[in-house]
Amino acid sequence: MRTLGYVTMLDPFQNKYALLGEVFWTAAILSALGATLGVIVDLDQKTSIILSACIALVYTLFGGLYSVAYTDVVQLFCIFFGLWISIPFAMVNEATVPITQTWNKWKGSVDPMDSFFYVDNLLMLIFGGIPWQVYFQRVLSSKTANQARILSFVASIGCFAMAIPSVLIGAVGASTNWTMTNYNTTSELPSTPEEMKLILPLVLRYLCPPWISFVGLGAVSAAVMSSADSSVLSAASMFARNVVKAIFWQKASERQVLWIMRASIFVIGAFACWLGISIQSIYGLWYLCSDLVYVILFPQLICVLYVKFSNTYGSLCSYLIGLFVRLTSGESVLKLRPLIVYPYFVDDPNDFYQRFPCKTFAMLISFIVSVCISYITDIYFRADSKRLKYDIFRCYKERQSMTGSIRIGNRFNRPSIKTTRLPRKGEKLEILNDNITQELETMLVITSAITVTTTTTSNSNSLNLHKPT
Repeated sequence: MRTLGYVTMLDPFQNKYALLGEVFWTAAILSALGATLGVIVDLDQKTSIILSACIALVYTLFGGLYSVAYTDVVQLFCIFFGLWISIPFAMVNEATVPITQTWNKWKGSVDPMDSFFYVDNLLMLIFGGIPWQVYFQRVLSSKTANQARILSFVASIGCFAMAIPSVLIGAVGASTNWTMTNYNTTSELPSTPEEMKLILPLVLRYLCPPWISFVGLGAVSAAVMSSADSSVLSAASMFARNVVKAIFWQKASERQVLWIMRASIFVIGAFACWLGISIQSIYGLWYLCSDLVYVILFPQLICVLYVKFSNTYGSLCSYLIGLFVRLTSGESVLKLRPLIVYPYFVDDPNDFYQRFPCKTFAMLISFIVSVCISYITDIYFRADSKRLKYDIFRCYKERQSMTGSIRIGNRFNRPSIKTTRLPRKGEKLEILNDNITQELETMLVITSAITVTTTTTSNSNSLNLHKPT
């Protein structure tokens, strides 16, 4: 995608699939910050969410990607060193037992009957973590494709290193007798879901000295702000470029797109802030956005990049059927009961879930539908040019006589080109993709009147059409 010169992840889609996932993600991380601040500094959760959202919006609005990139560097150092500094103090607290002695308590266990459920969620985290604009906005802004590739590999190592402190802090929390601390509880371990999700700020506040708690708070705040500004910027850029300009206002200038993006930052930030306040489950918000991306967007990304005959018909059917299959399997976070009960369904009074890998099943159904429908429509429209009048989405090229017009339809990465006459000597016909060269050559050879010379420059790809000498 970096080689093809895309600006946002949705450029090959020219659609609006990922906006919902970005907004859910922003809401989740703002809610996480609110919960953390509420534990450490006794700040009201609503106030902390609104305050953090305002800070992220301000420097994202005025600084754009540069402010996001530079602040992310500072925030990464804060996260890494802030969390690592707090671990030794938490481990040596008198209420904490060495984590090596409590391995059986905090390692957890997996019921063999739940194996497919965990595999389903594992695949969702792996492949659902790929089509995210917050990742692609870094990759696509790299100077070269090779640099973007190296960036991804180095980032994977960084993700692993950043996860270690969180694991250790969780182990410390599970190895602590909380009745020996100042935390107002009657049980040795946090027992309610609300307490469990706050284990990180609880460890920072009650097992570390005050100044370490302050440093840890800075680390957690940096982690959340790092994600919040990226999510808001990516959602706003996709909305401005791939929805407003591509669908409603094709003639908008870059300056107008920029102002649309700035207005979108406020709207998206406010909506995410409202979600973060309204929905209490941080984990549920995070899972929902990953779920949507995995089921709906991941198959679309694979098809648009690697399936040459993919088109809008297959994409639309894939979107609708994949979403239907996923919603009918139910979702406990949304209190949505399943319409389709798969084998080994768990219907607990307090919770319900499908042991069957329904997320992966919905993703595969979505992918298969996209490929099959695209293939069928591809054969149908290419078999007879008279059928092109039924091509309501204009996915295929129309060839008329040279006395009429030449039109080449836009199949995702193929932009439209129209002309009602032969180009004059010295004229350039700008295109965005070299794949169209061969098709244009074929039509021009039919006239036996012109020849084609293809030239490639560092800034654009163009065809120089000259009269024969």
